[in-house]
Amino acid sequence: MERSLGLMAGAGTLPGRAAEEARRHGWRVVAFAFEEAPGLAESADHVIPSAITDIQAVIAGLAAQRVEAAVFVGKFWKSSAFSQYEQTDAAGRHLARGGLSDAALAQMVVATLAGMGIDVLDQREFLAPWLLPAATLTARAPSPEEWSEIREGFRLAGRLADDGIGQTVVRARGVTVAVEAAEGTDETIRRGGRLAGPGAVVVKTVSASHDYRFDVPTIGAATIEAMGECGATALAVPAGRVLLVDREPVVQLADRSGIALVSADDGG
Repeated sequence: MERSLGLMAGAGTLPGRAAEEARRHGWRVVAFAFEEAPGLAESADHVIPSAITDIQAVIAGLAAQRVEAAVFVGKFWKSSAFSQYEQTDAAGRHLARGGLSDAALAQMVVATLAGMGIDVLDQREFLAPWLLPAATLTARAPSPEEWSEIREGFRLAGRLADDGIGQTVVRARGVTVAVEAAEGTDETIRRGGRLAGPGAVVVKTVSASHDYRFDVPTIGAATIEAMGECGATALAVPAGRVLLVDREPVVQLADRSGIALVSADDGG
């Protein structure tokens, strides 16, 4: 008998890709679409439009579809959780009663779904083809000066990630000019670029205790475009722990912008 997977779909193309990969592994995919996710309708067996303001409907849908496991894929905007909190139903308020931090929400979601007999799965089971190995991906490797910023950036970003603050830092000329908080990677890059001017280096990393059930850090064309807008020249991520969506066109975009893109073992 086919197993049913509840795919909690945020924004972007990853939910559709994860749905396709899950079906390839024998799952029947029921997608709960919280955001616009191109390709999801074609890849899932069934799509249910959903909203964070109506969590009770999601719970009812999981039960009706006899979902056995769930996976969260795509971008869930923290700003939406804040702005729509007052409109959230009783089930949503129950999930958020411990706060809106990632750790608090994850704990409540896991507990709620476990009570329904539903396991929350590691996203990497369905996104492994897009995880970056250790490599210099672009035609240009980082310069010695950029590597110096990258090494320090990994050290600082790791501490921020471990404290649950953010995953990205922007550095230039030996100075940390921006750190990520709730605004996300791309806005951090733009803010850092405005302060540093051309030549900034961007480092995005992952905490040692990162919960891959709820997030796999991702870079893509929007990341490179944000760097190009402010003249940032290098981007580094840890090998095997970050996704690159649409690798070939993203690398081509980085090459055209003169940006060095590297995935490094153990932070370089």
